[in-house]
Amino acid sequence: MAVSTPIADIGWAAAPFKLKGTDGNFHTLQELAGPKGTLVMFICNHCPYVKAILPRIIRDARELQALGIHTVAINSNDASTYPEDSFANMKRLDVALDLPFHYLLDDTQDVARAYDAVCTPDFYGFDADLRLQYRGRLDASRKEAAPEDAPRELFDAMRLIAQYGYGPAEQHPSMGCSIKWREDAPQHQASR
Repeated sequence: MAVSTPIADIGWAAAPFKLKGTDGNFHTLQELAGPKGTLVMFICNHCPYVKAILPRIIRDARELQALGIHTVAINSNDASTYPEDSFANMKRLDVALDLPFHYLLDDTQDVARAYDAVCTPDFYGFDADLRLQYRGRLDASRKEAAPEDAPRELFDAMRLIAQYGYGPAEQHPSMGCSIKWREDAPQHQASR
């Protein structure tokens, strides 16, 4: 079932984390943050919404790096029920696509809860002070990629954040598959 992200709480401070990456090392938000801003996204391997836009995510992450924006991807899905989202498969995807960002595993799902993540993909655009300025979609894509000439909403928002420190006034929610919560995990409730 597809879900959409809630209205963003602009100005919210990014929750810190320390997570294991596909490179085998643990990484913190502080070390991965960009000098002009940081894009934190919740993705996974199996979701058709993510698969439809992954080439565009990779393109945008590479282009944003040149603007001083660093990108971080987090997988919080329960791999026991979705084996395609396992850490081993995350490493395979990273190598196969030469991801230009760290791909981190949130196996406790604590980071997804701290961010009130609801779906894959779920995008959070932070300014240089790690304050939220954008929570919207990549573009008009759904389970199929939008036309090539579709406005690059996420990229344009992050470019604005890099240049001026704030995102666009109008933001369209992201849509995707729900985060696959572990059965033993507390019920997720958005608080922002």
